[in-house]
Amino acid sequence: MSELAGVFRQRMVRWVQHEPQPEVSYADVLVVDDPLGPRWRVVARGLLGPLLGLVTYLLITPLAAYALFGLFWLASGTPGTWTEYARAAATFQLPAGMASTQLALGLLIPLSFALVLFVHRFDPHWLHSVQPGFRWRFGLACMLAGGIALIAVWVVSRIGQPWVFAPERDVWWFLLAILLTSPLQAAAEEYFFRGYLLQALHTAAPTSPFFGVVGSAAVFAVLHGTQDIPLFLNRFAFGLLAGYLVVRTGGLEAGIAAHVVNNVVAFGYAALSGSIAELKAVRSVTWVESAWSLGGYVAFTLVAVWIAARMRVATATPGTRFGARDEV
Repeated sequence: MSELAGVFRQRMVRWVQHEPQPEVSYADVLVVDDPLGPRWRVVARGLLGPLLGLVTYLLITPLAAYALFGLFWLASGTPGTWTEYARAAATFQLPAGMASTQLALGLLIPLSFALVLFVHRFDPHWLHSVQPGFRWRFGLACMLAGGIALIAVWVVSRIGQPWVFAPERDVWWFLLAILLTSPLQAAAEEYFFRGYLLQALHTAAPTSPFFGVVGSAAVFAVLHGTQDIPLFLNRFAFGLLAGYLVVRTGGLEAGIAAHVVNNVVAFGYAALSGSIAELKAVRSVTWVESAWSLGGYVAFTLVAVWIAARMRVATATPGTRFGARDEV
């Protein structure tokens, strides 16, 4: 396996033509340091790359999800008609539907890596962080401490509301799907939106420190489909805070941790209260619910920034070229 990985790595490196400039932020990673190169080509890559990524995402994830629905349907002995089974799976009435959909979204990770490598000609490991590489200790610390803060705000927000315990019929299968596939789905969305889209959009307007953050947050919110204004603004605000965390901490770890905790807690409680399908179909929230949710994101952000300062994580690329290393 290690030999195969080594061969793959060697072939991948052949496509790499650029590396980040020294001591730049996460948003500036894909900015090419070539004063003699045409500016239009840089802008084109910064806009066409995300467009290609979005079109591919909108095409492959539904196809992959329905292909997995079919496999689960066959493995289950073809219960009912295919149309009925696919409809139930797509609306998360079945654990297999949740697992399939979230596994399909996991394809955003290799898609993001491919775009960085083949469109921008950078090594994909710069997508993890400015170190480069994924900083596991920092990510786990954020998930633990920041997750406690986020959950605490959620619990406080429910004061005065009844706690419902009416588990889904296949609750254990739902919980297994949540634990195994929700973290993958959350990480995949962060790699694509706060990773690739943020970096690529920033190359089109490198003088603006907020273009990539705001642009990726807007796309993230819009792609959640039909929703009212409070829900849209809630998702947009989450994207802004996650984007801020990426730039402030120099990597995706904190944003991934926030996304994982949020989704696991939301779907976990829905599984125990019999409301998985309702959560999947939610299209509106009240302003109060949106404000409380945003308060949880803010609490997580403050904790994650404090952890980053305590752990002294890198917030800029190494000071010398070819001087970076993956964290051990």
